[in-house]
Amino acid sequence: MEENKVIEGAAVENAALEAEAKPAKPAKEAKPAKEAKPAEEAPKRVANEDFNWDAFENDLDLYGGNKEAVEQKYDESLSNVQVGEVVEGTVVGITKREVIVNIGYKSEGIIPIAEFRYNPELAVGEKVEVYVESAEDKKGQLVLSHKNARQLKSWDRVNQALENDEIIKGYIKCRTKGGMIVDVFGIEAFLPGSQIDVKPIRDYDMYVDKTMEFKVVKINQEFRNVVVSHKALIEEELEAQKKEIMSKLEKGQILEGTVKNITSYGVFIDLGGVDGLIHITDLSWGRVNHPEEVVQLDQKLNVVILDFDDTKKRIALGLKQLSPHPWEALDPNLKVGDVVKGKVVMMYDYGAFIEIAPGVEGLIHVSEMSWSQHLRSAQDFMKVGDEVEAVILTLDREERKMSLGIKQLKPDPWEDIETKYAVGSRHHAKVRNFTNFGVFVEIEEGVDGLIHISDLSWTKKIKHPSEFTQIGADIEVQVLEIDKENRRLSLGHKQLEENPWDVFEGIFTVDSIHEGTIIEMLDKGAVIALPYGVEGFATPKHLVKQDGTQAQLEEKLPFKVIEFNKDAKRIILSHSRIFEDEAKAEAKKENAAKKAAKKAAKADDAIVTPQMEKTTLGDIDALAALKEKLDAEKK
Repeated sequence: MEENKVIEGAAVENAALEAEAKPAKPAKEAKPAKEAKPAEEAPKRVANEDFNWDAFENDLDLYGGNKEAVEQKYDESLSNVQVGEVVEGTVVGITKREVIVNIGYKSEGIIPIAEFRYNPELAVGEKVEVYVESAEDKKGQLVLSHKNARQLKSWDRVNQALENDEIIKGYIKCRTKGGMIVDVFGIEAFLPGSQIDVKPIRDYDMYVDKTMEFKVVKINQEFRNVVVSHKALIEEELEAQKKEIMSKLEKGQILEGTVKNITSYGVFIDLGGVDGLIHITDLSWGRVNHPEEVVQLDQKLNVVILDFDDTKKRIALGLKQLSPHPWEALDPNLKVGDVVKGKVVMMYDYGAFIEIAPGVEGLIHVSEMSWSQHLRSAQDFMKVGDEVEAVILTLDREERKMSLGIKQLKPDPWEDIETKYAVGSRHHAKVRNFTNFGVFVEIEEGVDGLIHISDLSWTKKIKHPSEFTQIGADIEVQVLEIDKENRRLSLGHKQLEENPWDVFEGIFTVDSIHEGTIIEMLDKGAVIALPYGVEGFATPKHLVKQDGTQAQLEEKLPFKVIEFNKDAKRIILSHSRIFEDEAKAEAKKENAAKKAAKKAAKADDAIVTPQMEKTTLGDIDALAALKEKLDAEKK
């Protein structure tokens, strides 16, 4: 025990002496006593054999001063660590998972080795920058970060580069969606594909693992996103060239260029430092679906300058203008009325463009495709690629416009309409469309007619044509009227049969009674189906039965005709009128009987009274006999 006390005393003494001599060194180096474990070496380390152990154990003055003074002196020998500060440290140890760094604090900091992955040659004794995240964690350990230190300093450098418009170097790590990832000062920056070069890049992989110069073009401070550009450096070099080239440009000038990029709307041509655009319509006199049909990438060709803008640095180029216009080579003998052949090159709902020669097109409007007046799409008659014949309707060589038609190849059905479809003639037609007032039918292509809703049936009350027929159905019609000027036919269907109302006039006479079935109930009354397929109508008050209840749907009852209108084809019926009229007749009969009885009674009184005044005792028998006779006649 005494031996151990000697060792501990020597260690404390040595530590105090070393702290006084070297105050700037870390605490770890000030405690070599921990390594002094062998017992045989202990006597050698005793600095003072006369060490006062009692004073040490009782915290009395030691080395000529108190313990607090010694501790203060020891603390002053350590570095002052500020959380959030970037400091320089020394690597004192490396394991498979961690790197131990000494920053002169009372404890070393431990950093995951993954933060040094970029530096596989890291060795003990190497100086590194670290970020102080915490002076002590729960375990009393100093928490450091090398990654954060790099990022902090790098972020300052990147911001400085943006402010000063500096040219910086970066390492292209890998590809990503839309561009590349570039390592700039330890920060992953984004290089858009459009910012790699002034010309479109076809192979991004060729730039991976390359170190290039960049300019910082955008920084998002909130999300810490950095965007760099290599194209900006090239553009600066090209700007001077562009100014020189633009100053020498003239409209109509022919230049040689290289196809730089092909888009759906045109081709970009490199004119030696400045780009121009050939719009798809200026590639060829003929119709072009895509520029790739005419040019290829990197192809050299001559172009003509159509227009340019000095301020916007835009140049409009043309290729077709270097060859003569096809309209100039069009047959001079071609005229209106001639039949031409061509190929359908473009389709729209309103018509089709026909190419009769390379670069010479004519329009067939949908109205010139058929004599029919139905609204239809041009796709119903032809499609792209079809070879068609057409008649020239208009020809304007100056405006380079031509209109064509194909219906003119067939005779106009309305030319002899009076002969072919005379008034009164019967024909078969197809239902094309409905309206609230009738049915549109087509007898043949180009010949349409209207059947008014009132001309569908003699007997049925039709509210809408869909109740009678359907679209696409065949229907027999009779021509009622022809309007050749407006190309209209008035047709009828019921006229195919005789008017039954001429017969009904003698059957459904007023006050006649017929059996009918209620087939529809309306607010204003009911529709009653009568014999012979005719329908009548009864108001609610005429639907009251004898027991006072209202007649119901599908109920079969006798009905009396109270009105018959042949012209309007209207029959008004009543059920209640039957028993009401019977009651009235009975009451009338009773009243007549009562009136007759009263009249007879008055006659009796007139006969009897005078005789009674003149009666004598000798006439009583005769009077009695007369009364009996009158009573017998009444019975």
